[in-house]
Amino acid sequence: MATIHCLDHSFTNIEAIVFDKDGTLANVESYLMSLGQIRSRLIEAKVPAVQAPILLAFGLEETYINPAGLLAVGSRYENQIAAAASVASTGYNWLEALEVVESAFDEADTYLIPKAEHTPLLAHTLETLTTLSKAGVKQGILSADSSKNVQAFLDTYHLQELFQAAQGVDGSISKPDPSLFINICAQMQTSPNRTLMIGDAPVDMKMAKSAHAAGCIYVNWGWHHPVPTDLADVSLDSWQQLTCSL
Repeated sequence: MATIHCLDHSFTNIEAIVFDKDGTLANVESYLMSLGQIRSRLIEAKVPAVQAPILLAFGLEETYINPAGLLAVGSRYENQIAAAASVASTGYNWLEALEVVESAFDEADTYLIPKAEHTPLLAHTLETLTTLSKAGVKQGILSADSSKNVQAFLDTYHLQELFQAAQGVDGSISKPDPSLFINICAQMQTSPNRTLMIGDAPVDMKMAKSAHAAGCIYVNWGWHHPVPTDLADVSLDSWQQLTCSL
C-alpha cells in the first residue's frame, strides 16, 4: 500500500491509480483541433451549412477547444452521433446521416495517422509513471479513445511494462459510466476504494466518484484553457506536485 501526496492532500492505502490518456498523459490539443476541423470540412463538402453547428457540438472554435467538450472527452461513437444529428437536421434520414458522418470520420483518420505520433507524452509524465511503478503502485489507463489507439500509445512510447491494464471505449458505453472504472479495477485486481482516478475532465471525476474510488485528482496542464471543476478532491498544476511514499 502507498500514500499519494498531492499538495496538502494525502490519499492513504492506495493500491492503484487509473489515468485518463488524452490531456492527462498525452499532449492532444493540437491533434484534436486539426481532427475536428478536418471532420467538419469533409462533412460540409457533402452537406452544406453543417460545419458551424458540428464545430459547436464538438466544442471547437477557431483557436480554442473546450477540454470538457465532446471532441475532447467523448468517444468516437458519441462524436459521430452528434455530427449525424446536425446532418439529419438538414433533411437526411438517420441512416443516410450516419453513413455520411462515418465516411467523413474514416477519411479524416487518413490525414492524421498514426495518432500516437501526433500526441506525445506531456512533460514529466514518464518520470512520474516510472516512480509510481517502482513504488509498487499498479497503474491503468482508461480513455474515451479507442482501445486500438490506447494500445498504439503504449507501444509508441514503450509504456507497456508500466501499466497492468489499459482500455478504451469501443461501443456506446463511455465516461462517466462507473462500470468502466469498476471494470479496469477488476483487471488490475484491486478495488475502487483503493484506487485513485487522475484525469483532466469533469467526466473522469464523476465516473470515479460514482464508482466509489479512493479519490479524484484533477490535472490542469493538458490544455491552454483548462476547465475548473468542484468534483475533484484536489487539483494539480504539474506532476511535481504529486509524490508517493510507502
